[in-house]
Amino acid sequence: MITAQKNQISATLAELYNDAKYDYLKMMKGAAKSIFGPMKPEDFKEAYLSISEDQGVELVKLIKENDLQHIVEFGTSFGISTLFLAQGALETKGRVVTTELIESKGKRAIENFEKAGVADLIEVRIGDAMETLKDHDERIDLLLLDGWKDLYQPLFQMLEPLFHKDTFIYVDNADMAESRAFLKVVGQNERYQLEPLFNGKVVLIKVK
Repeated sequence: MITAQKNQISATLAELYNDAKYDYLKMMKGAAKSIFGPMKPEDFKEAYLSISEDQGVELVKLIKENDLQHIVEFGTSFGISTLFLAQGALETKGRVVTTELIESKGKRAIENFEKAGVADLIEVRIGDAMETLKDHDERIDLLLLDGWKDLYQPLFQMLEPLFHKDTFIYVDNADMAESRAFLKVVGQNERYQLEPLFNGKVVLIKVK
């Protein structure tokens, strides 16, 4: 059963990555708006902004090797990273809670989860993550930060009481200025161990 579900996830991911190949112009269109003002999430409502396949494979490995079950994601987009999380959760009998600001993206992601046959493993919360996750009260084994970078710090602080020894926080786009500022603050706390991955694009934080 798990093998069949994993194959279904892999097929859906292949389709999404194929679509993402034609996503560059949408990303550039969104980025171009920053010339006339600050970038906003709405500027990228049609862009995939996905993690790489190599990152996805490593995420699955991390979940399986550490038996991570309670997974929270900030930044669903169209659900590529979420599907990798679900693939790992299949092995650990876990679940994924993911949040997406843009309603149209959240709805597309739900369709992708249904196509992949893992919608029952994923709870999608649409809206501002500071609101959709503020009442979250389950322990967090893995937190994936892959949304708007200025929310990394406040979201981390809000969810911090739910961390435990051996919780992992996976920080994507760690090489961006706001991410670096956030990581500098976290790195000053002896409770956390930081490990750069993928040439610094990702930083994995482990709770000691």
